[in-house]
Amino acid sequence: MNTRAVKALAPGATIGILGGGQLGRMLALAAARLGLKCHILCPDPQSSAFEVVRRATVAAYTDNGALDRFARSVDAITYEFENVPADAARFLAARKPVLPDPAVLATTQDRLVEKTFISDLGIATAAFASAATREELDAAVAKIGRPAVLKTRRMGYDGKGQATIGDGTDLTKVWRDIGGHPAIVESFVPFEREISVVVARGGDGAVACFEVTENEHRDHILKVSRVPAAVSPVVAVEARRIAEAIAAAFDYVGVLAVEMFVVPDGAGHAVLVNEVAPRVHNSGHWTIDGASVSQFEQHIRAVAGWPLGKPVRYGRVEMINLIGAEVETYTQWLEVPGAAVHLYGKGAPRPRRKMGHVTRVFPEPAS
Repeated sequence: MNTRAVKALAPGATIGILGGGQLGRMLALAAARLGLKCHILCPDPQSSAFEVVRRATVAAYTDNGALDRFARSVDAITYEFENVPADAARFLAARKPVLPDPAVLATTQDRLVEKTFISDLGIATAAFASAATREELDAAVAKIGRPAVLKTRRMGYDGKGQATIGDGTDLTKVWRDIGGHPAIVESFVPFEREISVVVARGGDGAVACFEVTENEHRDHILKVSRVPAAVSPVVAVEARRIAEAIAAAFDYVGVLAVEMFVVPDGAGHAVLVNEVAPRVHNSGHWTIDGASVSQFEQHIRAVAGWPLGKPVRYGRVEMINLIGAEVETYTQWLEVPGAAVHLYGKGAPRPRRKMGHVTRVFPEPAS
């Protein structure tokens, strides 16, 4: 197993974070708890993470001058979302440690490359084929069959850049609907449930998995996560094995999330990988209030070269996303026993935008 040497940072050191959304905000809060400072670089001057850090830089990810100054102000660098330009991450990696490695970004930013990487590890995914052009789309659908899902190879999330292909679907229209961008066609998966595993890996190769999480999406956006997932012990072991195998293959340092489908397989069930997120993940938000160490603290520990924590779940946990105007109901949760409210400071709510979340912990009786 390869490992990546990570120099341990001392309390008071500064971690640079690319991206200023809610994930960057929660990473910075976790770092502060450990006595570490954060400097965030993001092109959006209204970034919610700016409110909780010692230093912030508003600059484009293509501004090499700003990137160079940013690198000189920090001791190590990470990122909060996978669409940070890989070129920017490589530029910074020539100056300071960037974790996870920028090569991971290059793989996970392209759905075709990512799916091929996973498949080459012998890990099952939905059947897939490239659709780089309108003509190639015809061949891909003929190979994969219908129903299928068309996804842009880059930049899609929360259902954006996707279209379902059924028996009567006009391929020219769906190609136009996704903007004619290079895409991938995946077979439609009749899954029983969606699950994810958030795994942390240190520079020494140490691994710590959080428990398998069951996820419920509405309009392609994660709405509710529940732990423990309603899966068999066999499925849970396999899901964690897959997440650990992907992290090891990447020689990963930090927190990684693997989204999977649970599908019927004879008398039992099988697991198919859907996507990999090289970062802390929405389905791991339950860990802030529901476990002895959060996904955010684990990521900071790994980037700082500190030992990982051993996650201990406090009980049955449910995480509910507050999407759009739902955030205006936050006061009703303040009086609910066992509920913790997290608001992201994003200003006026917008449809389909994650504005906060609520975590409910239901203590389990002692055995």
